[in-house]
Amino acid sequence: MNQSTAFSLQVRPKIPPRLARLEELANNLWYSWDRPTRALFARLHPGLWKACGQSPKAFLKRVDEQRLRDAAEDQVFIGNFNRVLAAYDTYHDHQLPASGADWLRKDDLIAYFCAEFGFHESFPIYSGGLGILAGDHCKAASDLRLPFVGVGLLYRQGYFQQTIDGEGNQIASNTDSHFDDLPIEPALRPDGSEAAITVELPGRTLHVKIWQARVGHIRLYLLDTDLSSNSPHDRDITHRLYGGDKVMRIEQEIVLGIGGVRALKEVGLSPTVWHINEGHAAFLGLERIRQKIREDGLNFAAALECVAANTIFTTHTPVPAGHDHFGMDMMQGYFAHYYPELKLSSDEFLALGKNSDSPDFNMTALAIRCTRFNNGVSRIHGDVSSVICGDMWPQIEANENPMTYITNGVHAPTFLATEWIEMLERHLGSEWSARMNDVEFWNAVDDIPDHLYWSVRQTLKAKMLNIVRERITAQHFRNHGSEAHLDRLLKYVNPENPNILTIGFARRFATYKRATMLFGNIDWLREILNNPERPAVFIFAGKAHPADVPGQDLIRRITQISKMPEFVGKVLLVEGYDLALSRKLVAGVDVWLNNPLYPLEASGTSGMKAGINGSINLSVLDGWWGESYDGKNGWAIKPVSETLSEDVRTREESHTLYELLQDQVIPQYYDHGKMGFSPSWVRMSKRSMSSIMPRFNSKRMVGEYLAKCYLPASRQYRAYSQEKYQNAVAVAAWKHHVRQCWHGVNLRRLDTPREAIEYGDSLRLELAVNLNGLHTSDVTIELLLGLQTRRERLADMHRYHFEASGEMVGANEHRYVLEVQPEHCGKLEYRIRLYPSHDLLTHPFELGMMRWL
Repeated sequence: MNQSTAFSLQVRPKIPPRLARLEELANNLWYSWDRPTRALFARLHPGLWKACGQSPKAFLKRVDEQRLRDAAEDQVFIGNFNRVLAAYDTYHDHQLPASGADWLRKDDLIAYFCAEFGFHESFPIYSGGLGILAGDHCKAASDLRLPFVGVGLLYRQGYFQQTIDGEGNQIASNTDSHFDDLPIEPALRPDGSEAAITVELPGRTLHVKIWQARVGHIRLYLLDTDLSSNSPHDRDITHRLYGGDKVMRIEQEIVLGIGGVRALKEVGLSPTVWHINEGHAAFLGLERIRQKIREDGLNFAAALECVAANTIFTTHTPVPAGHDHFGMDMMQGYFAHYYPELKLSSDEFLALGKNSDSPDFNMTALAIRCTRFNNGVSRIHGDVSSVICGDMWPQIEANENPMTYITNGVHAPTFLATEWIEMLERHLGSEWSARMNDVEFWNAVDDIPDHLYWSVRQTLKAKMLNIVRERITAQHFRNHGSEAHLDRLLKYVNPENPNILTIGFARRFATYKRATMLFGNIDWLREILNNPERPAVFIFAGKAHPADVPGQDLIRRITQISKMPEFVGKVLLVEGYDLALSRKLVAGVDVWLNNPLYPLEASGTSGMKAGINGSINLSVLDGWWGESYDGKNGWAIKPVSETLSEDVRTREESHTLYELLQDQVIPQYYDHGKMGFSPSWVRMSKRSMSSIMPRFNSKRMVGEYLAKCYLPASRQYRAYSQEKYQNAVAVAAWKHHVRQCWHGVNLRRLDTPREAIEYGDSLRLELAVNLNGLHTSDVTIELLLGLQTRRERLADMHRYHFEASGEMVGANEHRYVLEVQPEHCGKLEYRIRLYPSHDLLTHPFELGMMRWL
């Protein structure tokens, strides 16, 4: 046998005609959020379904043909099959009515670019939160019937598979996906031929194949360089998600940004709105500008205005060091052939990616310069990002610059347990999904009888404990553990007795997430956990990036703690964190723990997934929890001062964590009433679900993008592109004129400031303004008036506009006048400012220019 050659042969079953549409179901990622569809496949062969990673397409290639024949004659299976098809057809045939002038037009199309997409564990082209969010965004866009396509990369290897040895060392392994097993097919050109593009790299041409995946109503286009026509190096560009060095990174981002724009054109699509989800795809702005110059004869400035007017950039990074950047020499090497097509010099091109923090070419800076809609992903993160990115608009206060926020949300049909869906339909009615954003409607959760509500919670907990036991057992025996010790490990995770307080912590093991904050004071923790009357168990799961040694040290530390005699069975670390485990944990744990270092959690979504399932959040007031916590829906760890050292902050906040656990969380859980559970716990759990569901679901999130970004961007695109881009040309010329004149613009006061007036009296102010060649219509001059407070907020001040009197003061200054009658008594303060203004600007302060008196 050792001398022989093994040849592989795939024998595919023939699907009976009666079950022919199984293939249609397998090739639409609708299955990733429709559990009855997945259950249909699982019924055919539960063991094979699990072995195939719950991939319908892979399953249909491997299932025994006799099972399919038997199923075609099984009336129970056919009944379930027909119900699934009815739901599928209803979902895909149903058209929402048009919503009048506020809705997107028929020719509108939104293109959403991201480096990773997480729909389901059977389609491993994601690593974590960014990808899952992108997947949820696409699912919600499908639910809302938006004209929408996604663009990403098709990786042979998704994020690594994780095992953990007996000493807590993370072992990363990678497996190549077989594209035949994935829910994808080659994308086609309008003429029916398979679509492909080329992208120029230094000294060579890269060939890229385009694939497509169906996601409900929408399409996802994925780019693949693993082609025989490419060199071995170039075939590897899309081989591994977030793999390789800076060279691999920039080449992936060129393929995603530049190649993605070309791919959409190749398949005959012309988006009217473009969305860059994180800076990896920022090169798309350059390619769109290049096409406008080449095809429409625009100069760079006009092409930039036209492109930026309908492009959205969402940043997910709360620290400057987290933004992608490349050395200027590297940029020169990759784009020396490219920037002449933009009609730019080398210096002009490289300036597009410059910022004050680094000499490198910054992808976030490029993204902001090529877009006019910019947002962070929570209220806190929006504030942080407006400061981090503030030098993009150097003369604008951070709280007024164009950086805003749209808080993330999660796709409820994906992450809400089936048991809850059934319960909601019984008690809230079948319209619960249509009224998902209705805050008042969700108060009806309080009317669900406590004992029924608690029964669902315990059922989900038992299911979660089952999968935890399975994984811990496999992990333990692989690491040569004994059966006797396994009994100790599993003592507190018993599905038959789900009455022990279970607290979950599952997310990426990055140092700022402080997974080991719980272990800051071992003696105190020992006191909390070793009460035989009120036991508690902590379940940890997550991956550290293979290059993140400090992150892997956190895994080792948790393993060490879990082996201490007093914590055996009470601190568990589950390997192989993935979407399947995530769905069970967020639905089943009693408490979801999150303790990042403020303000480094951009948003976080795992706590939302837990909250909609009735798990209760115990979290630092950062990211989304900072706007969700209301004192009744969970517990909050208030961040201490950022001026203190990280060690001191962690020590103080862990002190708060211990107090909450000891004084509130554990006593409340075990405060059992006559029914055998804690009424106050159920009340808080209901509040968690009813307060989080309507405000933090992806339907609300995408609806907010539609209102704040997509609709305005589509209008701006039409305004800028009409009459052969006349308005884009005009705005670009106007901005150039303003920049030429701005250095000489100044203002001074002509009247003498008054210190007091009577209520009802008017205050007259006069200014002399040197516009240095600008017209009076090119600027706005405002008085901002408000109550004098220690903490001034520009947004809270009343604005009054000065008018040009038509008179000159001397040779070069215009006289401006304002009469204002204050509406309040008391100590007021006012300020006067001037800024450029134009009716066609997307944001009033997009030039970043301001003069204060």
